[in-house]
Amino acid sequence: MSYLLLIMEPAGQRADRTEAEGRALYDAMVRFGEDLKARGLLRITEALRSDADAVRVRVRDGRTAMVDGPFAEAKEIVGGFFLLDCETREQAVAIAAECPAAAFATVEVRELGPCYT
Repeated sequence: MSYLLLIMEPAGQRADRTEAEGRALYDAMVRFGEDLKARGLLRITEALRSDADAVRVRVRDGRTAMVDGPFAEAKEIVGGFFLLDCETREQAVAIAAECPAAAFATVEVRELGPCYT
């Protein structure tokens, strides 16, 4: 089964880190991904830039509306993700607990599947 680990960071947290602190956290996440890959569990992983560079798009009644980031109402941002192949949900949850980001963010575990269920 495929599971997505979403790294949910508190909004503005990145601005509170020094560059050295940010690079150290990033390096820990890269090592975590490399370990998952070596274990045959990782399909893909990516970090995401801050929501300051994002845009939200909505289409309602044929009209497109866009809002540029950062998003003041956001309490969290998606900082990155790991897409895994796991045997069980419990395995995915255990891997989320191993993730270095669990110490400074929330790691949300989501099983891939149709959105109508």
